[in-house]
Amino acid sequence: MTQASVWLTRTLVASGMTLQALATGAVLAQGVVPQPAPASTQPPVAIQVDLAKTVGPYKPIYSWFGYDEGNYTTMRHGTELLKELHDLSPVPVYIRVHHLLTSGDGKAELKFSSTNVYTEDVNGTPVYDFKILDGIFDAYKAAGVRPMVELGFMPKDLAADLPDRHEPYQVHYPKNAISGKSNNPPKDYAKWGELARVVTAHLVERYGKDQVLQWYFEVWNEPDIDYWHTTPEAYWKLYDYAVAGVRAALPGAKVGGPATTSPGNEKARTFLHNFLEHVNSGKSAANGKSIPMDFISFHAKGFPTIADGKVTMGIKRELTDADKGFELIATFPKFKSLPIIISEADPEGCAACSSKVNPANNYRNGTLYPAYTAAAFKGLFELQDRHAVNLISMLSWSFEFEDKDYFEGFRSLATNGVDKPVLNVFRMFALMSGNRVSTTSTGKVPLDTLLSTGVRQASDVDAFATKAEREAAVLVWNYHDVDGPAEAVPTTITIGGIPSGVHRVLLEHYRLDDTHSNSYTIWKAMGSPQKPTTQQYADLQSAGHLQLLTSPDWLDVVNGQVKVTTDMPRQGTSLLHLKW
Repeated sequence: MTQASVWLTRTLVASGMTLQALATGAVLAQGVVPQPAPASTQPPVAIQVDLAKTVGPYKPIYSWFGYDEGNYTTMRHGTELLKELHDLSPVPVYIRVHHLLTSGDGKAELKFSSTNVYTEDVNGTPVYDFKILDGIFDAYKAAGVRPMVELGFMPKDLAADLPDRHEPYQVHYPKNAISGKSNNPPKDYAKWGELARVVTAHLVERYGKDQVLQWYFEVWNEPDIDYWHTTPEAYWKLYDYAVAGVRAALPGAKVGGPATTSPGNEKARTFLHNFLEHVNSGKSAANGKSIPMDFISFHAKGFPTIADGKVTMGIKRELTDADKGFELIATFPKFKSLPIIISEADPEGCAACSSKVNPANNYRNGTLYPAYTAAAFKGLFELQDRHAVNLISMLSWSFEFEDKDYFEGFRSLATNGVDKPVLNVFRMFALMSGNRVSTTSTGKVPLDTLLSTGVRQASDVDAFATKAEREAAVLVWNYHDVDGPAEAVPTTITIGGIPSGVHRVLLEHYRLDDTHSNSYTIWKAMGSPQKPTTQQYADLQSAGHLQLLTSPDWLDVVNGQVKVTTDMPRQGTSLLHLKW
């Protein structure tokens, strides 16, 4: 009997609901004996894992997260989620937010926040106030996470007036929130550079040089679109002055950019190329010296739509962005080995646009989002290997939206303190370590097909595996771009290359599907309450945690291998964790 069944039984008794009233896919209550499921007509899939065949190192590219609304950091559920993000990973977790330099009263709203760190007096002399900024960074410290310091956006008193732009400083969502003066260039680049220096010096003083040297400083966000209201060349200048200011305060600080949008788009790719050429061969506008760059950042986004009445994901778009970005970077010998940070890697581009705004965003609450993320995760590693570049981050632009409806359809990791299913795929990633090892699958959709058409025919039933000292992990998923019910796929995972002398291994089989690691299913079974009772809320929080499919099991090793047979539901994800 699963935990999910027990929680649902309690809910049914309390509410008087019947099983017949539950939506398709809801879990069955305790004590009800279901009819045997008909045999699947899906062709079985065979997955082979060779622990003895190393593919490359396993880097924790999953341990990066971000969000627009920096002031959510210090709110109730924001601080709770930061601690959960720290706790899910054995390695440091990095957090990137917008609006660290934006003017305002420190109140969060959709797609806007502020710190008011910089103002000017009547004589134009800079005045610094770190109260709100310190609150954000103190929350990071308390949670044990590390900042990726995005230097943006322009303080009100430093923003230039532009002859072709007449918007106020802040434009409120759902209007074009990036059209305001907060995305103008500085009226004085020297003052901008000094702002970067003073902020960095303050961070060093407050948190210590050794700590801040472990952080990353990124200049601006998406300067190839309306986040930046002037020319690409003006951004080069913005970058030069910013990194010169950061390095003046902290020699050795990790600086980089340009955080452009999707390189699959020719305009964005041209911007990224020209920026890299500026750094490669240019001189700093700030001091005439060579231009520092310790990492390269860009964004990769999918494109979900509604087709034939169904949510249809666009994984090919996200992977194409990565493919084109890696390909471009590899043409610069000087930069090919630099760390690459995909500082937003997501199924689409607007976390704050709920499914009420765009029905295609319905993927965000259930199992489609994590299955997509699992498939994209492997695709990014394969593309890194193909182009021989150094990917260190696929930063998920997802956090939480304070004081919104439960499961309103934002791109988020949690809703009102309840973990959503997608957070559990990151917990699965964090249980993997060591080296990536070889996997083959008769159900794999090849990488080139993912890049050309996505997953539009047979589903992608594939695996990604790692091996460390006395343990291994195999991530398995059944992903399809098109949402909707489908039969489970009988899947056999053969794990070979287990070291000689090992006769038994302990299997922990974690599962993320409609009835495991899924608070959304439980919430719907409760009747989708917007004011859950105390007991309902506790049950939702428990349902949001990563769950085992079965009890841990000792498997006999035969000829250096073990076999695990399971039915992989559509949009389901498993993590097989072996110990010996």
